[in-house]
Amino acid sequence: VPQGPSMDASKKVDLKIIIIGALGVGKTSLLHQYVHKTFYEDYRTTLGASILTKVLAVDSTPLKLQIWDTGGQERFRSMVSTFYKGSDGCMLAFDVTDKESFEALDNWRDDFLEKVIPREQDFPMVVLGNKIDLSDRQVPKETASAWCKEKDIPYFEVSAKNNINVAEAFETLAKQALTTYKGIFESYLTDSIKLTPNDKPKQSCC
Repeated sequence: VPQGPSMDASKKVDLKIIIIGALGVGKTSLLHQYVHKTFYEDYRTTLGASILTKVLAVDSTPLKLQIWDTGGQERFRSMVSTFYKGSDGCMLAFDVTDKESFEALDNWRDDFLEKVIPREQDFPMVVLGNKIDLSDRQVPKETASAWCKEKDIPYFEVSAKNNINVAEAFETLAKQALTTYKGIFESYLTDSIKLTPNDKPKQSCC
């Protein structure tokens, strides 16, 4: 199969993934579970953003995910949104035992889509309902699924603690992001081929 320029398997594709959501939903724990396979029970708030990387292959394309963990505190909101730029995929996280964190998803999503240079509306995105290992659930699976279905976003019920569905969620997002990236890359190539200065031969006078 002939591959487009710089899309060959030897070239790693770098994708920037950002995880956003309310304070305390377990964004840092989810990331550490995915990248380091450990449950990171650290209650210090993420200030601004921190970055973890993970290398994986999706459809035989080597990917380097640069995953940005962001602080969910309201007072960091404007700072966090400066990290959205250049994202290839977005993870929206909430805590199934915290109804407010679920209700905040709309705001987080709108804020994100507004700040990312408007590309096609179906921006690569997944929603994670974390902490399904806890018993005091406030957000029924059906409610979260319905919200995601309406927005056409894949929904994953996850547990950072018990490592349930975490890798699947990240890999689904990576796959979507790669597809979008390839699509943009290819349309960019075809556009640059189409841009010939003189389409019509000049009419010679006389």
